[in-house]
Amino acid sequence: MKQRLRIALVRRGYSASGGAEGYLKRLASGVTEAGHDVQLIATNEWPEDQWGFGSVTRLRAESVLGFADELEEIRPQLHYDALFSLERVWSCDVYRAGDGVHRAWLMRRRNFELPLKQFVRALNRKHRDLLQLEESLLADRKAARVIVASKMVKDEIVDLYAYPAGNIDIVRNGVPVDRFRFDLELREKAREDLKLRPDQIALLFAGSGWERKGLLFAIQAMALCKNKKLRLLVAGRGNERLYRTTRLRFWREEPVRFLGEVAEVARLYAAADIFILPTIYDPFSNACLEALACGLPVITTRSNGFNEIIEDKLHGSIVDHAGNLVGLRDAIRFWSDPSRRAAARSWNIERASEFDISTNVEQTLKVLMAFAL
Repeated sequence: MKQRLRIALVRRGYSASGGAEGYLKRLASGVTEAGHDVQLIATNEWPEDQWGFGSVTRLRAESVLGFADELEEIRPQLHYDALFSLERVWSCDVYRAGDGVHRAWLMRRRNFELPLKQFVRALNRKHRDLLQLEESLLADRKAARVIVASKMVKDEIVDLYAYPAGNIDIVRNGVPVDRFRFDLELREKAREDLKLRPDQIALLFAGSGWERKGLLFAIQAMALCKNKKLRLLVAGRGNERLYRTTRLRFWREEPVRFLGEVAEVARLYAAADIFILPTIYDPFSNACLEALACGLPVITTRSNGFNEIIEDKLHGSIVDHAGNLVGLRDAIRFWSDPSRRAAARSWNIERASEFDISTNVEQTLKVLMAFAL
């Protein structure tokens, strides 16, 4: 077995609040600390000051397909033991399906769209390109191995593309649990900064891609609660205008606060009482795991691979699908009880401790080592 690996990591774009980007930096840090070499293959979107783990090869192409084409062209010039892609490309040694299965996402999305919107989406070139690359990796077996974060995604890959189950490794997401923990002093300061009164119940929704992650359902479910003490904090990038039109007449003051992209998201977890992500589709939400580590009860759906590691009514609530507003409403009401939240805190912190980023790095390296033999 090689003692020192040279790993080429592939990620096309960059978002300051992106879970995949945050994970990639944590992975690279762990891999280099373990004595291996990493290099990043990305576009100019990735900021210089956000990568300090090795060299960066920047591709000029901006489109999904163009990036994949350019990567194929330069592969003979790269020096690595394993090409580890977190992006849909034409081929790679190990593919981490961190964004899930695009074909499965489109199928789930249709359940929440009008036929006209479905038709327009079918004409969208980006979706066709992503499906073409996904088929190359999975149906054509041009990914030698695949890493997934949940059984949900593994089953989708096997069912939709007949990819060999034996070539798929489940490696759960990981977070630095020492950075995400319950801190009473931080909580008091964070709530004061956000002007949250002691009696107000703060729901937190964090992430970009608000349509997929179900922000509209979170707002509607909160409205059904008719509880004037509820406040929804929204962190991440999205079109606020589309969501400000949602009518919430029960409140005298605005109950939904859009905070934009927040660098120190740990402060928001500290200020919050409940984390909510009624997602239409999520392979395994990093934000949910971070919230869990901070002791927050997590309300999410069975379409989030994260649900596989928690127990309903113990660590949070699992609703069958994003459009079940009554189920979401009941979950919010259930966790609005401070005694329930206090009881869940220790269970959640203990459960999250099993998913430290060090465990993820160790298991990922094991896959890469086996491939490089």
